[in-house]
Amino acid sequence: MDLIKGLVSPLVNASALGDTMKLVVIGGTVETARRASMSAWHSFVDSFFLTAHFSEEDYPFDWLMHWLSKQPAWGRSREFEITTRTAGRDGMLAKTNHEDLMEDEDSQEEDENELVNGRRKKQVAFMPSIDTTHTIYYRGHWLRVTRSNKHDPYHGSTQGLKISVVARNNIILKKLVLQAKREYESDMEHRVHIFLADSHGSWRWNGARQKRPLSSIVLERGVKDMLMADARDFMASEEWYADRGIPFRRGYLLHGVPGSGKTSLIHAVAGALGLDIYVISLSSKGMNDTTLSNLMGRVPSRCIVLLEDLDAAFTRGVSRDATSTGVPSKVATAPTKKDATAEGDTNSLSLSGLLNSLDGVAASEGRILFATTNHIERLDPALSRPGRMDVWIDFKHASKWQAEGIFLNFFPCRKASDPQAAAQEEVQNSDPKTKVPMGTRKRSSMHAVPLIEEEELKVLAKEFAEAIPENELSVASLQGYLLKNKTRPRECVKEVHEWIIKERETRIKLKKEKEEREIKEKAEKVEKEAKENKEKAEKEAKEADAKTLEKIEAQTAARRLRRAKEKAALVAQAKKADESSDQSSPVLSSSTVIVSLPTPAKDVVVTTSSGESNAESTTAGDDGDAESVTSEDDEDLDDVAAVVDASTSKEVATEAQISEIKTGH
Repeated sequence: MDLIKGLVSPLVNASALGDTMKLVVIGGTVETARRASMSAWHSFVDSFFLTAHFSEEDYPFDWLMHWLSKQPAWGRSREFEITTRTAGRDGMLAKTNHEDLMEDEDSQEEDENELVNGRRKKQVAFMPSIDTTHTIYYRGHWLRVTRSNKHDPYHGSTQGLKISVVARNNIILKKLVLQAKREYESDMEHRVHIFLADSHGSWRWNGARQKRPLSSIVLERGVKDMLMADARDFMASEEWYADRGIPFRRGYLLHGVPGSGKTSLIHAVAGALGLDIYVISLSSKGMNDTTLSNLMGRVPSRCIVLLEDLDAAFTRGVSRDATSTGVPSKVATAPTKKDATAEGDTNSLSLSGLLNSLDGVAASEGRILFATTNHIERLDPALSRPGRMDVWIDFKHASKWQAEGIFLNFFPCRKASDPQAAAQEEVQNSDPKTKVPMGTRKRSSMHAVPLIEEEELKVLAKEFAEAIPENELSVASLQGYLLKNKTRPRECVKEVHEWIIKERETRIKLKKEKEEREIKEKAEKVEKEAKENKEKAEKEAKEADAKTLEKIEAQTAARRLRRAKEKAALVAQAKKADESSDQSSPVLSSSTVIVSLPTPAKDVVVTTSSGESNAESTTAGDDGDAESVTSEDDEDLDDVAAVVDASTSKEVATEAQISEIKTGH
């Protein structure tokens, strides 16, 4: 024990070890104090800081991003991206002030609508970087704003927004959200947002389109008013639907000829009702029952869901004419998994899945469904029944009344008491070198459309409508013709007859080319089928010939084996007879016995004096066997010849059929 104390005492009293222990104690104390202070600080922050999280999948994210784009601190970020794409969903970016990038005073008067090399001049904008924190002062509070980007392997990357503020309650955040909502709705009053469905079951913002006025849509009398009245009544009847236990959903089926304005009407209705459009492509890659159900379940309560070309939802065909069936052929109804993987097409949407997504238990309520089709007769009755498609609207070719309305909508008129129109005409006729105010110069940069009197415009519209044949030309073709003559209203009316003749000639030409193409495709199909049948017949004939030859060879081998056995038996009998005769008489007799060995060239002849009739009978028997084998071989050759003749006759018939089809067409 004394020995151990003697060894430890020098170490304890060492000054180096004492200093080390002091440092350990001091360091532990400092670290403990640091952790305690950090914990206290976080507790303090958590007790006073309010944090709100916003996801880009919801509308408040757009409201706040639009509000942030107007804040000076957002544009003065010390870590940012410079871009000219100001139409992005994120806002609506923070545009730079002219004072930031101007080099001289002349650039202050630049017209933003002026074209440079066919393009408009673009403004430079700041976009703060992701994962950076920005401090913004709002109503006596400092806001800490952070943008984030999350990567999800199933839903892709999604952006988020986090706003923190030191306050005792969340009133300041509520005021911020409400103010951002008001400013967003005020600035986006004339725009419609378009969302597209992706293969992950999520919605992606595709852009904002300018609202289309309802006056630009010209339908048959009363159709547009009926549709708008029904839609507005539905949007205001949520409580009525709830009281009666009816799902708060409404469906509209727009059917008719192509180019009749179905999609344009939907765009105009969305602008008039202030709703966004969510577009679903049922034939897109990766679309299946689960994906469609997720998409329909994540649709907002107040929006328009658009299903275009509903008749072509379950086919990969490219033709939408009257002759196409709209469904896959019997041969291609069930593509193999290998083919689907090779083509990269994993679409497995079923009619049952589509029906359940429209009005199933998981389907969202409060939305308006628009579906378009060119062939309503191809839709399943369960898909077009009331409850899924409540209102049907038939679109036909343009009538004379529609032609007149479209003409009046295309060309402006000048009223007697319209000073603004007179000023516009004066500006258009003025010297282009003369300086005019900014707003007037923007209007003068547009296409110079001559203003004509209202009465004259009505007369021109009547003449134009009388020249248009009833229900023959599509609305799209009329609009295309008017677009070519948007600055020539009078010439447009004079040249309409020539245009109609050209349109008819073009349609006849296209119809003829289509018929020729169909005939050619049909002939190629028949020729291909005939070729395949010919190859199949040749293959079957070869297989049959091979089987016949194998059968003949087997029969021939069996006969030869049987004959060899018989000859061997005769030889054995002859030897036995010789042995018995040798035993009875040692002297060889002069009688002979004819024995046919298996090899014809080595026959053995044995003579006996008792009778020549045995030799003759044996020889005759061999001759009979040879004749029977020869006759059977001849029969087998006849069978082979018959098979070859049958194959040849099939080929001749197939070639005659192909020539007959080509001659008939």
